[in-house]
Amino acid sequence: MNILHISDIHFGPRHWLGDDAILLEKINSYDADIVINTGDNTTDGLEDEYAKAGQFLGAIKCKQVISTLGNHDKRNMRSHELFRKYISDIEIIRVLESDKTSKKHLFLNRDVTKIDDHFTDVNFVKRVEINGVAVLFISIDSNELYSDDGFVEKKVLKAVSEKINQTEYDLALLLTHYSILGTDECPLKNSAVLIDFVQEHKIEYVFCGHTHDLELMRTTDLYQGHSFNHFMCGTLSSSNIENNDNMFLYYKNLGKEDMHLILVRIFLKNGHMHFTEETVF
Repeated sequence: MNILHISDIHFGPRHWLGDDAILLEKINSYDADIVINTGDNTTDGLEDEYAKAGQFLGAIKCKQVISTLGNHDKRNMRSHELFRKYISDIEIIRVLESDKTSKKHLFLNRDVTKIDDHFTDVNFVKRVEINGVAVLFISIDSNELYSDDGFVEKKVLKAVSEKINQTEYDLALLLTHYSILGTDECPLKNSAVLIDFVQEHKIEYVFCGHTHDLELMRTTDLYQGHSFNHFMCGTLSSSNIENNDNMFLYYKNLGKEDMHLILVRIFLKNGHMHFTEETVF
């Protein structure tokens, strides 16, 4: 199974000044079974930004493109509706408003906002068969509306767990925007809750974005005896900052003994894109 990982494409003021067609050509040159996109599709959650992000993601030739939300996407109270309209109309996992929850703005007052859907989280599980392997992609919305810090709702995790337990699969992967290992300046405030979730379901691979940095880690809980790999991708966005964090990641033969990780860095100089490849392992 080959996975291509992009993140933080930030359509709007932060997106590439370069040619998206060249970037897409490079992305499409990889033999990916799945493309995962770990959030911040937009800069300010505006509808035109969502529409452009949807066009870009729709131009990726891989049949399976799985996207999640980022904190910039949730600067708009209609973010969940716009995500499903332009990015992915996937079936989301909900909790009842009558449940006691802690996440701010998880439910909006429909009488005041006049929006159709007053539940603002986008959490889902998607089962995909790849070369005879049943892979379960679990997407947890770690973003809080109007906030740059992250937060995960325990009641939502319980509902997602119930869905997972009803599904047969061989390998489970977690997609979320924030790092669950607490390395962000704007962190996931209750990351321990999501780490417990990873251990409960024996998830071996966690994919995230958010900081625009590269971070590749393997961690082991010596008490629980569970290890997982934590892959933070850089960004496809920084048109106004030339640095080494403009990138995407390509995981070849994920979960196999001959797995390889290829880091593709992107440089924009004098209006032209340049790419370098590095085999990390």
